[in-house]
Amino acid sequence: MFNFIPSIDRYIFKLVVLPMLGVFALAASLLLLDKMLRLFDFVAVEGGPIGVVFKMLGALIPEYASLAIPLGLLLGILLAFRKLATSSELDVFRAVGLGYGRMLRVPYIITAVLMAVNIALVFYIQPISRYYYEQLEYDLRSGALGASIKVGEFTTLADRMALRIDESENEGRDLKGIFARVANSKGQVLSISAREGSFLATKDSPDTIILRLNEGTIVQDTGSQTPRVLTFTRHDLPIDLPAIEEFRGRGDAEREYILPELLSIGWNADETEAKRDASQASFNFRLVEVVMMALMPLLAVALAIPPKRSTSALGVFVSIVLVVSYHKVNQYGEDVAALGRVDPFIALWGPFVLFAALILWMYYRVAFVPGGQAIGALEVWFAKASKAVTRLFRRTRKSRADMVASPAE
Repeated sequence: MFNFIPSIDRYIFKLVVLPMLGVFALAASLLLLDKMLRLFDFVAVEGGPIGVVFKMLGALIPEYASLAIPLGLLLGILLAFRKLATSSELDVFRAVGLGYGRMLRVPYIITAVLMAVNIALVFYIQPISRYYYEQLEYDLRSGALGASIKVGEFTTLADRMALRIDESENEGRDLKGIFARVANSKGQVLSISAREGSFLATKDSPDTIILRLNEGTIVQDTGSQTPRVLTFTRHDLPIDLPAIEEFRGRGDAEREYILPELLSIGWNADETEAKRDASQASFNFRLVEVVMMALMPLLAVALAIPPKRSTSALGVFVSIVLVVSYHKVNQYGEDVAALGRVDPFIALWGPFVLFAALILWMYYRVAFVPGGQAIGALEVWFAKASKAVTRLFRRTRKSRADMVASPAE
C-alpha cells in the first residue's frame, strides 16, 4: 500500500514511532497515576462519588499530553538513531551518501504533525479542559455533584439540621443508623433516630429533598413542656437544600483563555497593564513551547550517537534533563513576565535563542565534524566514573569473598 514511500523512510518511521508511542503512553500514565492518587484522597475527603475522579482525570489529559508529546517525540527519534548507531547501520547509510538531513525527513514530517496537534492542545483544547476541571472541583467542594453524607460525622444541612449516620450504601442514597437533630424558627428541637432511611427527590420543588426514615423515634423538645416521645414506622423529613452559587465564568486565569482571547487582551490598550502582561506572557509561553519542538529532531540526533565502540546511554539521560530544565526555565520566565518585571518577549524568547544555539552547535558537531561528539567530554567523564565504580564494587566483592573463605580464628 505504501510502496511509493522509499524503504529507508518506512524503516526510519517504524524505528521512531514505536518508542515514541511507548514513551508517550508511559509519561502520560505516570502523570495521571500520580494525580489519580491525590484526586481519590480529595474526593474521599469531600465525600463525592468516585466517578468524578475519572472525569477530572479526563479533563487533565490535554494538559499532560502537551507535556508528554515533546518528550515522546525527542526520545522516539533519539532511540531510533541510537539503534542505527549501535548496530552500525548508520555508518552504512552514511557510506552510501545518505546525510543526516535526508534521514531526518520522516522525523520532521512526524514533528510537523505533532506540532499541529500541540498547537490545538495548548491554544484551544487545554484552556477549555482546564476550566472544566476547575468547575468539577468547585462543584465537588460545594456539594453540587451530590456528595454523600460522611459516615460517622455530623453533617450540617440548611443551617438548621445536623445529621449523622453509621453506614452509607448506594452512593449515599441509602442510609443506616440515622440520628438527626432539627431546629425550627420557634425554638423547638426534634431529635430523631431511625434504623434506616433513604433520600428521595421531589417533583414539585427541586430545591427540597425528602429523607424517608423507617422504624425510629422522635423526641420533641419545646423548651417549656415535658418532651414528647413518638415512635414511627415511616416518617418523611423534608430538607431544604442550600443555594449553590454558580461557578465563575471562564477566564479567571490566563491559562483558561484560547488563542483569539489571548491576542485580544494582550494587545488591547483598554485593558490594565497587569492583564496585558499576563496575557502576553501566557501567549509567548505556549508559542515558544510549540516552536521548540522543531528543534527536537536535531537535539535527538546530536545526543543519540555514542562514541565508537561504546554503548553508552548517557545521551538519553542528558536529553531528558535538558528538556525538563528548559520547560522549568520557561515556566519561571512566564511567571516573571506575568508580574511585569521582564518583557514577555525577552523572558521567553531569550532562553529559546540560547537553547536553540546550543542544539544547533551540538548537531553541527555530530553531522559535519568528522568524529565529532556533542557531549564528548561528558562521555569521557562518564566512562571514567563508570570504570571507577566498577573497580570499587569488584574490590568490595573480592574482600567479602576473602573474608568468607578465610577460616575463623
